[in-house]
Formats: sequence, C-alpha cells, structure tokens
Amino acid sequence: MEITLVQGDITEQRADAIVNAANSSLMGGGGVDGAIHRRGGPEILEECRKLRASRYGKGLRTGQAVATTAGRLAARWVIHTVGPVHARSEDRSALLASCYRESLRVADELGATSVAFPAISAGIYGWPVDDAARIAVETVRAAETNVADVRFVLLDGAAYAAFEARL
Repeated sequence: MEITLVQGDITEQRADAIVNAANSSLMGGGGVDGAIHRRGGPEILEECRKLRASRYGKGLRTGQAVATTAGRLAARWVIHTVGPVHARSEDRSALLASCYRESLRVADELGATSVAFPAISAGIYGWPVDDAARIAVETVRAAETNVADVRFVLLDGAAYAAFEARL
C-alpha cells in the first residue's frame, strides 16, 4: 500500500472512494460532511435517506462505515464513517481506529483500490490533530486490505505537518 499526503479539498480528489467524516444522521452537516454533500449533490443525500429508512433507522453508530454513490464528485463512492467526539475523561481511540478499519473494509467490499481520507474527528469533534494522525497512520498501515492507494487529504498546514511527522 502506498500512503500519500495531500493538502487541499477532499471533494476534489479523484479516487475510487472518498471517506466522509459524517455525523450519525447521515444527512449532512458542517465541515467535511457538509462539503461532500454540497459538492456531491442530491444523489448522496437520497441514498443516505434510503439507508436511514432501512438498516440505519437510528443513524450510523460511531466507528461504523457505509457507502453511497459519490454523486457529482470525481470519486465512484463516498464511504461515510462517524468519528468519536474527543473526551479527556474517556479513551475513545479504539472507536477512531475503527473508522479507518471499517472504511477500508467497505472499500474492499466495493472493490475500491484508491481511498482518500480526511483527518477524522480532528475538526469540530475536537480530537488533537497529532493524536488523530498517529491513530490514522498506525491503523491504516496495520490494516489487511486490498486498497493500494491511501491518501490523507488535509485541509491545512498544521494537519499536514502532523500527518507528515507520523509517516
């Protein structure tokens, strides 16, 4: 597996799958989630509504992942995963690692060989970016997957530097 870093907008990535740092409702939101829904168009939201009406009536649980179309994005699929909110009083590292593992598992089921990840939970969910980078890189490196190209797409220089230090 080749792991690369890109500083930029994940919605502009040409990859088989783009990972969405989704909220549990799957209905869009802020940050990466909102950007993916806005840029991908109504097709993504329509599939998310169908998922909520069927298997995920109460929403997607933290650490799980599920795929939809990528709509108007340059990718084939969006893999939605719900990262944990950082808490000093509770170690939720296993849930964050699960987001990466489960996303790669879903990518394998789809036959995806290239996947672009954001820094899951390192935005509004408050996870310290250095620790988020450590968990992301360690988890992806240890994963048994057929994905050959993993990209971490980081919006700013601080996140890029944190991930670069872990690679």
